[in-house]
Amino acid sequence: MQKILSNTEISPGVFLLSIKRQVEFLPGQTVKLSLDNDLPPRIYSICSGTGDAQLSVLYNIKKDGALTPRLAGLSRGDAIRVSEPGGTFIGTAEPALWIATGTGIAPFYSMLRSGLGHNKTLLHGVRYANQFYFHTEWEQQLGDRYHRFCSGEGPEGIAHGRVNRFFEQTRDPLPDRVYICGQATMCVEIRDLLIARGIPFGNILCEIYF
Repeated sequence: MQKILSNTEISPGVFLLSIKRQVEFLPGQTVKLSLDNDLPPRIYSICSGTGDAQLSVLYNIKKDGALTPRLAGLSRGDAIRVSEPGGTFIGTAEPALWIATGTGIAPFYSMLRSGLGHNKTLLHGVRYANQFYFHTEWEQQLGDRYHRFCSGEGPEGIAHGRVNRFFEQTRDPLPDRVYICGQATMCVEIRDLLIARGIPFGNILCEIYF
């Protein structure tokens, strides 16, 4: 069991939970969280850098979920079970296109904070403008390689629509390596668009959020 350092609501229904980092991990890996033996652990991407003092995860409350409503009620000092890091959705120093929807931004934020953002382009799609998590850091570090898409609103300076719109608007060459993190339907749709644009299937890495 580990003690929670903070559990902050950074957007309506979305929390950033942090504990003291006691293990090494690779940017993009996941951990399993649980509270007791009665509830199977759930998998979450690490949302902090490999050099950060804290290990964080980003989660949104599932109203009918077994774990997230309970997680949201936890405070500093409460105990939580955290597994060893694992997973193969691992960032590298190679040029790449990062594509995320919603809280699927978490593994890419880990990669960014681990120093892997210098040759990356990020597409982030959300429903509402208050869901562009960590947007200030993305803007500062990626500049015009940070593209935001908002399907439910049309705020100034942000493309209205889904991330698919990026591929309708640009015919510029794409990096040979692409990472996608989000819901299964989005991952499949984007993968098919990429394959149609000539990206080999084996160069497309997907992390599906349920």
